[in-house]
Amino acid sequence: MTGLANSAVLRPAKGPDALALKELEKAANLIALSHIYPPSQFPYPDADVLARWEAVLADPATTTLVGTDAQGLTCFVAFDHGARLRHLAVRPDLWGSGLAASLLAASTATRLWCLEQNHRARRLYERHGWVPTGVSQPSEFPPHPVEVEYRRS
Repeated sequence: MTGLANSAVLRPAKGPDALALKELEKAANLIALSHIYPPSQFPYPDADVLARWEAVLADPATTTLVGTDAQGLTCFVAFDHGARLRHLAVRPDLWGSGLAASLLAASTATRLWCLEQNHRARRLYERHGWVPTGVSQPSEFPPHPVEVEYRRS
């Protein structure tokens, strides 16, 4: 287990955590990404995201760590052994608590993809030494906004 800035503790995620991971990701994304994925036009892809989490948790080449409190999951970070940060989120009521910085520190990742218009996440990464590589690609879900690649400097 890994200690976090606000005295939470990270533990390895397991298969039964998939639904809670999907729910935390959804809660964060509906707030942080509503300007990119307006819910009235692009309903949250619950089934696809849940299936993705089930695959991530079953993948032995990926590490997923979660924090919890009495309300459930507080945060998560998933990274693969190829040094790519795959997923990171903090429950919205804990934004600004230092959890995201602790998650980045707990990860061994050196590369990540971030939505170009996810300004909050990009500020976080850049504050912690990540720099854009200049590489971009369309994202996975409609309307397929641009993702930009970052690396740890």
